[in-house]
Amino acid sequence: MTTKTVRKVVKINEALCNGCGICITACAEGALKIIDGKAKLVSDKYCDGLGNCLSCPQGVIIIEEREAEEFDEEATKIHLEEHVNEVPKHSCPGATVKQFERPVSKISNEAKETEPVTESRLRHWPVQLALGPATAPFLKNADLLLTADCVPFAYPDFQRDFLGEHTALLVACPKLDNFDAHQEKLIQIFKQSGIRSITVVHMEVPCCSGLVHMAKQAMLTTGNIIPFRDVTVSIKGKRISG
Repeated sequence: MTTKTVRKVVKINEALCNGCGICITACAEGALKIIDGKAKLVSDKYCDGLGNCLSCPQGVIIIEEREAEEFDEEATKIHLEEHVNEVPKHSCPGATVKQFERPVSKISNEAKETEPVTESRLRHWPVQLALGPATAPFLKNADLLLTADCVPFAYPDFQRDFLGEHTALLVACPKLDNFDAHQEKLIQIFKQSGIRSITVVHMEVPCCSGLVHMAKQAMLTTGNIIPFRDVTVSIKGKRISG
């Protein structure tokens, strides 16, 4: 017979959930699962009510007090063992959204030609377009920098020249990644994040210009026409346009 008691468990507003999957990796008990594109509570007995999943960038998860099955630690262990080899399709353990405080002087444009870069100018995580949710806090009212995977390796002054105080960096490869998925993600970013401007930095190879097409198509689809800059880098690491 199932024993129920009034206790704290998670509640998910599925209507607002975008299925980013960040809560899945945050839950050490495996109580949550992405089903039909939405996060769902698998069973009350796997939820300890501690709220690690409240890191949801959408803010759609809360802790409520209601009648529920008691948390079953032994059942949870068995549940985790049975699903230990499952990898969430919509998330990555390293995809939790983070923002970093950096001294403004390190990322200002003043004397950037002579000041050596002694620390990273990156102010958020993740940077892969496929991993970050369209509503990530670091995207709100930001200057979006969309760059091809190879650019930071080829262009030696990438951080100095492109990462500013209000820059949100997203990285993608139009040839090797899922082009359609990236296109849809950019459209959602343009719809929901209030991007102020976009700079696309890509290599000179033809396939890399697909990033420019993605960005322009996102603007056209949403009708959100903002300042746009197209920068091309040679395979020898020189900026040849933009």
